[in-house]
Amino acid sequence: MPQLLAVFAFISRPILPAFFVSSGLLLALTGCGSRQERANPDAASTASVEQVAPTPPPVDSVQLKLEAMRRDSLWADSVARVNGQLPGAILPGHRIVAFYGNIRAKGMGILGREPKEQMFRKFDGVLKEWQAADTTLPVMPALHSVTITAQGAPGKDGKYRLMNSKATIEETMRWAKEKNAILFLDVQVGLSDLEHELPKLEPYLKDPTIHLGIDPEFAMATKGVRPGKKIGTYDAKDVNYAIRFLTRIVRENKLPPKILMVHRFTQGMVTNYKNIKLDPHVQVVMDMDGWGNPILKKDSYKAYIQKQPVQYTGFKLFYEYDARPAPHHIMTPKEVLAELDPKPLYIQYQ
Repeated sequence: MPQLLAVFAFISRPILPAFFVSSGLLLALTGCGSRQERANPDAASTASVEQVAPTPPPVDSVQLKLEAMRRDSLWADSVARVNGQLPGAILPGHRIVAFYGNIRAKGMGILGREPKEQMFRKFDGVLKEWQAADTTLPVMPALHSVTITAQGAPGKDGKYRLMNSKATIEETMRWAKEKNAILFLDVQVGLSDLEHELPKLEPYLKDPTIHLGIDPEFAMATKGVRPGKKIGTYDAKDVNYAIRFLTRIVRENKLPPKILMVHRFTQGMVTNYKNIKLDPHVQVVMDMDGWGNPILKKDSYKAYIQKQPVQYTGFKLFYEYDARPAPHHIMTPKEVLAELDPKPLYIQYQ
């Protein structure tokens, strides 16, 4: 997207002939209305002749706390620790550290850029750095694989996207299990939409260790152009569809909560964020996905993640682009934790 470079400075990303290099709010929703208890309709028939002040209904303190958590999930962690979560919830009890890309594409990220064993050695080192930077929170390793990828060519149906083969997906799953890592399947819909693309991944999402990522940058239906011409967008209704989709899978298969990771690095990539409806079966991470000068990255995190909260936050680091030009550098774990508020619980390396 050369014509976008001057406008978006550090955030725009180079595009490859077949695959796009994917780049890329924490959380809080308006609260649900409080539940009111109704008085017993038979109470009047059993009351004495004297007027007696009605006994106020009992206060459902658990429900009140859950509603508070939904209203402002920036402080949800402390509430969740008191009231508990659905069994197997990963957040906020871990910090997820992920390597991103596609095992078949060197240009899409670290996951496919280096030979497998070399990449895994680097991954082990990164995991150790994050664990040393914050010993209070266990690190959860993750692979984040771009599984449905925006394309420069329209394809037979004109939708500008291509899904990985079953063999590639299953090999990526084996890599994740080899590292005792969770796996994210990432979706770039092109001129298609989530309603048509997510069902293709349902067989894999029945695995309790597999989660979902969606990338608004390459969602082009409202733009009417092929990926790369403009930066795409998702509305709250699109995010809500993904939440409902995952919720159904969790319920039907009796799974632990799924994580939904949403990329974001501009104002327009996610619209009407206050209308996103959280569900305890799905944990939503808004991931600041821009690359470049650390100062600009931190400003974007504050503007689009901290100030537009949804639930949990993420932050992305780029091996190829964050250090360009000098003296820019890839932020260290200690820098990220010291300089971002709230401290992200999802970290991704591309």
